Amino acid sequence: MGGWLDEVNWLHVVTIPIFTGVVGWLINWSGLIMLFSPVRFHGVRVPGLAALARVLPRKVQEIPGLLHGGIGWQGIVPARAAKMGSIAVDKAIAKLGTPREFYEQLEPDKIAEHIVDVFEPDMPEVVEEVMLREHPRLWRDLPPWGRKALVDRVQAQLPAVVRTVTDQIGEHIDQLLDPKLMVIDQFRDDPSLVVRIFRDFGERELRLMVAFGFVFGFLLGIPVAVVDQVFHQWWLLPILGVLVGWATNALGMWLIFEPPEPRRYGPFTAHGLFPRRQAEAAEVYADIIARDVITLEHIGDFLLHGPNGDRTRQLLATAMLPAIDRAAGPARAAVRVAVGTERFDNIRESLAQVAVDRTIRPFQDPEFSREQATKIRALVARRTKELPPRDFVEMMRAAIREDEWMLYAHGAIMGFGGGVLHLLIFGGGG
Repeated sequence: MGGWLDEVNWLHVVTIPIFTGVVGWLINWSGLIMLFSPVRFHGVRVPGLAALARVLPRKVQEIPGLLHGGIGWQGIVPARAAKMGSIAVDKAIAKLGTPREFYEQLEPDKIAEHIVDVFEPDMPEVVEEVMLREHPRLWRDLPPWGRKALVDRVQAQLPAVVRTVTDQIGEHIDQLLDPKLMVIDQFRDDPSLVVRIFRDFGERELRLMVAFGFVFGFLLGIPVAVVDQVFHQWWLLPILGVLVGWATNALGMWLIFEPPEPRRYGPFTAHGLFPRRQAEAAEVYADIIARDVITLEHIGDFLLHGPNGDRTRQLLATAMLPAIDRAAGPARAAVRVAVGTERFDNIRESLAQVAVDRTIRPFQDPEFSREQATKIRALVARRTKELPPRDFVEMMRAAIREDEWMLYAHGAIMGFGGGVLHLLIFGGGG
């Protein structure tokens, strides 16, 4: 026995776990860079590459930039931001509340009051703009007191008009607002939002994952050293390095996400680093969603400029016409005769269309939007905390799952490189 121990190259043996530990640390450290950086694609375009990529295996097509004809890199998480947005809606936001619930959280009565406050000073300008466009002669012929009387009557109807607008939005919000499309668009336009969700909440866990890369690599290096000493084959270290690199990344991902609920293994309890802090993650997630995604500002923009923008405008304009008629008062019939039915109807419709833009504009007031965001934040935080742990994990992992193979391949390549480097420095095992 003593003779065998004397023959062991202890420097070679001891340095293997140290090497695999350092490589494991480097794998997880560089893996985090691959996950999150850069936020936008960095690389070069290659003519014809996009066409070639379409006939390559599906997994290869998933490499960021390849389908767009580029050789380079984009962080896995930002590259899949839109997909995470889609799954986040399916798994979480759809369960957080309907469009109507989100709208009600924004307190339509306060929105109406804010619209009146913002719109009322502009009313004389709006009336004059419409009248000069539709019937300039009539407007010029009116004495100053007549113009003022018309403006005063329209302004008197403004609270009722605005209340009608907010009521109509609330009544049809499920058809006018698509939270899934809104979230996907926001995540696609600003992939850094998804990066922030991970980093603002999970910075401590991600640092721990890097540290555990050394631990996993060192522990896996012990049996590698034994096998290397037993079989004395020069090619073992690079091959086993591939396995160690792959396993290090796989264990790191498992450490973060699995299991979603506490699970007992004898005297030990396993629980994923992210799901064990679901309540804290919910607060971070809700803050980002309420401040940057489902905001009053974005809701207003989506209502007027989204896929159903034309329907929103028509709905609101139609809702305003009775109030405009009331503003004309007893003189309505006489004015209709004086200017003609067609011209009178054009004035009504033009005033309604201008009013639609003016009544939605306060939705895009950043300060007012921030004030209302606290309501959305509370709703999203509460519902996210109530999500089943498996759904919560799926929501967080959605941006990574399809591309995890790239991380494992990256770990395997670095493990192979570490094995070759050790071989070059210390030679073969015996």
